[in-house]
Amino acid sequence: MKSARILHALRTDLALRQLKGIHFIIMSVFLWSTLIVIQATDLHILMKNLLTFCATGMILPGAYYISKLLRIDFSTKDNPLSKLGLLFTLNQLLYLLIAMWIYPTLPEYMLMVIAIIFGAHLLPFGWLYHSKSYTAFAIIISFLALIIGLNFSPLVLAIAMLLLEIIFVYCLYREIKRISLKS
Repeated sequence: MKSARILHALRTDLALRQLKGIHFIIMSVFLWSTLIVIQATDLHILMKNLLTFCATGMILPGAYYISKLLRIDFSTKDNPLSKLGLLFTLNQLLYLLIAMWIYPTLPEYMLMVIAIIFGAHLLPFGWLYHSKSYTAFAIIISFLALIIGLNFSPLVLAIAMLLLEIIFVYCLYREIKRISLKS
């Protein structure tokens, strides 16, 4: 019982100090905006995919910069669950191997695979941050990316992802506001 209370307190502390990782989701708004520009070009699909891979490299440094601007604790060193959050994030890198395989094999589906990986990797953050938004958007993004990706162009998928990320930021902001009022 005592360990459950300690775990709950650590999760709450992390959610408050890292503002539920909103800096990463804000950065994903910028990423999907960039991917819309890439997808709107007349470049060959393989070049679009290469630029897409390069653009995803902006996430970590961009999120770090946004955390500094918003005064968010990027790495909560005194909370052991911060390392778990990093592990959840790094796990996504392993899934990108699937996208790398798709790149030359089925290039028209690479953006869809990246969107599904992005959505799916959000799920454990629902537990870590006590966040219904992370849990819901992990499921919504993954399924919508599959449906839209199979039926529409990558440009339409990128636009849909941008809209989902904007809504996600709003939902996270409301969650953060609620927990801030309780503290």
